[in-house]
Amino acid sequence: MAEDHKHGSMDIKDHEKTFDGFIHFMAWGAAISIGTLIFIALVNA
Repeated sequence: MAEDHKHGSMDIKDHEKTFDGFIHFMAWGAAISIGTLIFIALVNA
C-alpha cells in the first residue's frame, strides 16, 4: 500500500524556479508589446 502523504513535504524548488521564469518572461513580453504599440501609435500620428 502507498505511504501516507504528508502535506507540505514535497520539494517544489524546481516548480518555483520554472514559475518565476515564466512570470519574468511574460512581464518582459508585455512590456515589449506595449512599447511596440506606443511606438507604432507615435509614428502613425
